[in-house]
Amino acid sequence: MKAVQVTTLDGPDSLSVAEVETPAPGPEEVLIEVAYAGVTFPELLQTRGLYQIKHELPFTLGSEAAGVISAVGDGVKDLAVGDRVATIAGKGGYAEVLTAPANATVKLPDSVSLSAAAGMPMNLLTADFALRVRGRLEAGQTVLVHGAAGGLGTALVQVAVAMGATVIGVVSTEEKAETVRSLGAEHAVLSDGFKDAVKEIAPGGVDLVADPVGNPKEGDRFTDSLRCLNTFGTVLVLGFTAGEIPQVKVNRLLLNNVGVAGVGWGAAFAKDRGLIARQWEAMWDHLVAGRLDPVVHGTYTLEQAGEAIKELETRSVHGKVLLQVREEA
Repeated sequence: MKAVQVTTLDGPDSLSVAEVETPAPGPEEVLIEVAYAGVTFPELLQTRGLYQIKHELPFTLGSEAAGVISAVGDGVKDLAVGDRVATIAGKGGYAEVLTAPANATVKLPDSVSLSAAAGMPMNLLTADFALRVRGRLEAGQTVLVHGAAGGLGTALVQVAVAMGATVIGVVSTEEKAETVRSLGAEHAVLSDGFKDAVKEIAPGGVDLVADPVGNPKEGDRFTDSLRCLNTFGTVLVLGFTAGEIPQVKVNRLLLNNVGVAGVGWGAAFAKDRGLIARQWEAMWDHLVAGRLDPVVHGTYTLEQAGEAIKELETRSVHGKVLLQVREEA
């Protein structure tokens, strides 16, 4: 089978498509004929050996995918051959065939296409975990989302809107602002000077700030996010795509009765292998109703995987980047 291989840690340009042996499912695994794979920020890091999870070279890239199950291993109970599914496998998704853990694989509603499904697992599960589980979001609250036009950002916006929240999206361009508004965000503000803009929209402050960006080199976005919070509000830390890890002076938390919460979805799943199933159940009605529907920025072939990953580095992406492996039936 064809697969996108990482053979050296020299970045996206070093990727190659190779013929590799077709895998077979082990116990509690499923074999999936991949239709689409999602492109995620961790894969950009993996091409340079910068991600916290290290794979032995060579390995097949790709954290998430959607397709049809063609075989199941021993001990698999709730999935069957022919099921349309999405999965998070950690690696191996940029390939024609993928083995994935059954407990990280979910069935799709008939209304969800495989192309949409490939953009769901990493972003929707992370967004749901951030807002519902770690942030304890309630209907009627206000959420500020940084990087709101990106893959994770658009998922955060959609999940928050589906849960009945008022959303303020922070973006870098007016074009991205239009994307965020189209997803149901009531407000979109530019990242330059966002604090003052948010104070005008929500003078009392916001209840949650969802931040997958961190600090740009030229500013202190994190401190300004703390200043945007209402009493008892929380900044949710989801990542550092801007490259700079913020520092917090905890006296700010004490004096203003605000908090900071880490959102480590992968670490939570490692300790709770039933987490994905419960999250998918919680989101099911929203999926069926079409309230959670990834924005697709662009679709590439396996041979264009390096180009697709580099899109994430340009910070020009609106939504999700996908690789198409085969036609959807």
